[in-house]
Amino acid sequence: MSDITKAIQALCDEKGLTYEAVMETIEAALAAAYRKDFGNKQQNIKVKFDPATGNMQAWDVKTVVEDIAEDVLEKAQEELAVRRERAREAGLELTEEETVDLPRFNPKTEMMITQAKEAKKGAKVGDILEIVLEIPHEFGRMAAQTAKQVIIQKIREAERTVVFGDFKGQEGTLILGTVQRVEGRKVLVDLGKITGVMPSDQMIFNEHYRPGARMKFFVAKVEMTARGPEIILSRAAPEMVREVFKQEIPEVASGVIEIKGVARDAGFRSKVAVATDDSSIDPIGSCIGQRGSRINTIIEELGGEKIDVIQYNDDAAGYIAHALSPAKAVSVDLNDVEKTATVTVAPEQFSIAIGRSGQNVRLASELTGWRINVAQLGGEAVPVAEDVATGGEAPASEEPERAPKSE
Repeated sequence: MSDITKAIQALCDEKGLTYEAVMETIEAALAAAYRKDFGNKQQNIKVKFDPATGNMQAWDVKTVVEDIAEDVLEKAQEELAVRRERAREAGLELTEEETVDLPRFNPKTEMMITQAKEAKKGAKVGDILEIVLEIPHEFGRMAAQTAKQVIIQKIREAERTVVFGDFKGQEGTLILGTVQRVEGRKVLVDLGKITGVMPSDQMIFNEHYRPGARMKFFVAKVEMTARGPEIILSRAAPEMVREVFKQEIPEVASGVIEIKGVARDAGFRSKVAVATDDSSIDPIGSCIGQRGSRINTIIEELGGEKIDVIQYNDDAAGYIAHALSPAKAVSVDLNDVEKTATVTVAPEQFSIAIGRSGQNVRLASELTGWRINVAQLGGEAVPVAEDVATGGEAPASEEPERAPKSE
């Protein structure tokens, strides 16, 4: 194995790239270097590099097309300019479909049939010609510099593509990360190959983010930006509760128990509706675990957040009654037209049903999708906050916007 081959393999191992991707990068760099020192703008240069010997071959690659008279091309260019100006005046962009009727010829990538037959007997329209180019003994300093710059750029792009692909596949799942630091109103998280970002609105209230702390995060969004992949993390998303349940409860991971819905007030309380088609399994008991072992692990992972595991019910009234747990409903009256429910509870259950700052009834409304009014026996109904009832979000209490905490 040559030194060059060893260097390429080491680069692949270090950056997590494929050998083919690095070779493609090197050959693109050499083509750019050749074009700079020895070629011209009308050459479509292709290079083949042999890392074992350090030798290379170069070709000018052309697609054979029909002959087009020079005056026809000139008229086509004039017509194209006119159409572009009309589109610009109308505030539009000229589309490919609107110019497909115009003759066109690209001397960099195409060669007319008459010239092609001079280069190769028997050439016909549609053929791909590879015209061999002379390789000088060695490239100059500028060519080497150009090759180096392109290699660096291409490798950086390849690294970004690899990282983006890795994390795009993890979107919507949990990932383990290490808190780097708090920067402004966001937390930077070391994910190994890249640093993730957790904005303030994705943090659990009152949770401390100590540099060096290992935590689980929900991968909320993965995007490719001009600066490379951007990984948006969350610990406040309702989906995080769902994913933690999958990790900690085998019956949920296998699909035997299905999570039908999650409503969350991050850092305070979540309601999780569960169901199963297996009559031999108690979905709530399976989620709680012996002596609360499973649910306590989940609560600890979520920073002490309270978890209400709710029995899902296809019957809306039954589902709403369960959703108001730990309160016990006396009756549930539904208005299917307005999708509202009036739940009557005993006087001693009224404050439990409402919850602190209306939290319990709001979460129940969010979980079920019904606007819930709570009434005590002999009293008037108290409506849930309007924005939650109609599918919006409302905080459990009026907390001021906060900056992330670090230790």
